[in-house]
Amino acid sequence: MATKAVPVHALAGNRNPISRVQIEGLISRLVAVFGIVFGAQTLPVMFGQIGASQPLWAWTAAPALYASIVLAFVAALARRWVVTTSALVSIIYLAALVTWPLAVVDPSGVDQGRTWLYFLMTVATAFATIGGTTAIATAYLFAIPAIYGVLRLTPAGGGTTIVEAVLESVYAILIGGAVVLITTLLRHAAASVDVAQTAALDRYSLAVHAHATEIERVQVDSIVHDSVLTTLLSAARAYSPEAKHIASTMAAHAIGHLREAALVNPDDGSTVRLAAVLRRISEAASSMSAPFELRTREVSARSMPLQAAEAVYSAAVQAMVNSLQHAGQDPHVSRWLTIRGADRDGIEVEVGDTGVGFSFVDLPAERMGLRVSIVERVTNAGGSVEIDSAIDEGTVISIRWPRPEVTPPLGLEGETRGAIGDVL
Repeated sequence: MATKAVPVHALAGNRNPISRVQIEGLISRLVAVFGIVFGAQTLPVMFGQIGASQPLWAWTAAPALYASIVLAFVAALARRWVVTTSALVSIIYLAALVTWPLAVVDPSGVDQGRTWLYFLMTVATAFATIGGTTAIATAYLFAIPAIYGVLRLTPAGGGTTIVEAVLESVYAILIGGAVVLITTLLRHAAASVDVAQTAALDRYSLAVHAHATEIERVQVDSIVHDSVLTTLLSAARAYSPEAKHIASTMAAHAIGHLREAALVNPDDGSTVRLAAVLRRISEAASSMSAPFELRTREVSARSMPLQAAEAVYSAAVQAMVNSLQHAGQDPHVSRWLTIRGADRDGIEVEVGDTGVGFSFVDLPAERMGLRVSIVERVTNAGGSVEIDSAIDEGTVISIRWPRPEVTPPLGLEGETRGAIGDVL
């Protein structure tokens, strides 16, 4: 059955406007900005009270807390180590709050209204929401104001009344609770969108396969009914020489129709020489908008099935297109294409670059250019695909045909390297 050509630029797919990863990134950046702004506003109060504490604590706890907020801000902008740095802020704040009464040496120097740590309580709760699970953030939400309320009753905390301490703690819980609630709702909404999108993609894939099967069935039925069946009926009724001649002509036409149908069947046994596949992929690389360093080695003189040749060629072209689209626009990014013979008289194509790379964990489900146009296409043709990529370390896509009889597991390096089967 003939396959409709798909434009190369349409294979990569479009990113979903809402996803869990995008929501997490947006929330982390908002919390980071929130921390920087409120941290800056708290500096005057902190400098006014820090002199009443022990020098060791003053030059350790306060700088560590503000440095962690700045570090979390930088991580949020860079979109790396966001969870770790956010958790670090909440942990340092908790340590500073617990040790504050022990560090104060002159209670009279503390503002009788509120300690400077109070103004950063909601900031710490927001970072705990980013750095931990919902359960951890909820526990943090209630634990920190409770500790602060007890602290406020001590001379180091201002020696306030129980009523005032409770009111301040409840107010902190309400403000922090709003942050935790909004963040949780956004996460659940984004997760629901991801689930719905995955289900839609699965249904779409099933529908595509069913549609292709139905088209093929209709085409075969049409050929059988319109050509073969009509010919058989005419032959059965051909008694005169003229009728026999007509039946013979119809039979020739029917055979021609069947032959044409067989020609578009990918499993008709047609083959292509490996050298022709090498030459075709090399010509495609030379037509790309950015240069690919071509590294070719002699391949076997044998041939490969036409279906497998088309799959390897199309996957290699898609891999090069992906590199051009996603490896970055830095002129120093280098790209290469290696074509060589593989075991069992097969072929291996390697498309690599030194671009920005990507994380398997963050790979959106809607990126069908990698999933369908490369992996499934080659796998269905009897080959295999291995992808090695990490953030800021480039990407290497290895396409092999035929599939190796024994494929050793590809070891994971960090959290983003692995066999494509682990993430698709």
